Amino acid sequence: MDRNARRRFNQAFTKTKYQNLLDDVVSIFDHRPNFRIAETPVFIDRDLRRHLLRACDLIVDEICKPDFKLRTNASIAPDYAVPDEDDHTTFLQLDFGITRSESGELVPMLIEAQGFPSLYLFQDLIANRYRKHFDIPENCSHLLNTDSAGYHQMLREIIIGPEDPKNVVLLEIEPDKQTTRIDFLATEAEMGVKTLCISDLKRSGKDVYYVDDNGRKVDVHRIYNRVIFDELVARTDIKREFLFSDPVSAYWVGHPNWFFRISKYSLPLFDNPYVPKTWFLKDLSNLPDDLENYVLKPMFSFSGSGVVFNVSREAIERTSNLANYILQEKIRYEPVVVTPGAEGMADGGEPVKCEVRMLMLWPKDAARPIIVNNLARLSKGEMIGVKYNRDKDWVGGSVGFFLD
Repeated sequence: MDRNARRRFNQAFTKTKYQNLLDDVVSIFDHRPNFRIAETPVFIDRDLRRHLLRACDLIVDEICKPDFKLRTNASIAPDYAVPDEDDHTTFLQLDFGITRSESGELVPMLIEAQGFPSLYLFQDLIANRYRKHFDIPENCSHLLNTDSAGYHQMLREIIIGPEDPKNVVLLEIEPDKQTTRIDFLATEAEMGVKTLCISDLKRSGKDVYYVDDNGRKVDVHRIYNRVIFDELVARTDIKREFLFSDPVSAYWVGHPNWFFRISKYSLPLFDNPYVPKTWFLKDLSNLPDDLENYVLKPMFSFSGSGVVFNVSREAIERTSNLANYILQEKIRYEPVVVTPGAEGMADGGEPVKCEVRMLMLWPKDAARPIIVNNLARLSKGEMIGVKYNRDKDWVGGSVGFFLD
């Protein structure tokens, strides 16, 4: 991490500035996010930036191989397959834990891969709010391969395309109750699309539509899909006439099948220095002797649910469906974000672990996805996540600024 930018930020930090940031975020849409926004952005120096870009390139090389679909076909259960899949994912996210190598370098190690949208609009919003309320160096940006105007234009072309925004919907399950609601609000404001609960989407043959606030039928031509299958399967209480398994005339912006293809299922397929050793549990005839150095993960779960952090042979023996799990080498997060100490000291507080998600967009006719933005998560706990950081400060959601 960039030491000069960090020290400069810590010296100027005040709780008043942080509260002003939080109040500003709430005031934009009259909505308070129900996740914690961290006190600080992350300042990523040139060396770590180089490693992150190299790691993304190597993993994207695998995803771009002609046989990637064939190798991931088994990730999609027949009951969950959605018709009219496109040639490649529209959205790609790669989550990296920041570690320290034996040579002393900070290096990213892949934790998750996701062929599903992330907080594209909110991450731009929060980066600009950090810049508004704190002294962020001019020679850095949260964006990569684009500027602000180009970023928003690319999102419009991908989400809305040639359609009238009124014929494009952001689809979720009870969106008003989702943790990511603030991103939906930002998307509505920027793109002019309507956010719908899946129960509000109607069908007439292959055509889909919704009824607006004035009782008028509005045809849907594009569906910006934010529905997570894990939740959809669990929500048997929701009555709906729109089923993912039925062919529809609307175009999927982010086809649902890529949620399965690019997921924990694909991690064992990646083999490079930025990926921890990972196996399908069903394929392991001999377990490693040092299981304490591994993590057991269900392939299809969200936000870390079902992960076994302290693995033992007994835990594996209790696993009923081996085909649904991977065993991944545990990485050691390095506490890299220095926090302010007591009495206004710039350094000296408890250092914080960091995870960086690289946000990519893959235009329909492009050869490869394009890295455009990022999301950072800060933690003082054993793992990244809310339940490991309760009642702690300088943790939560954030964004990285890449130093030129």
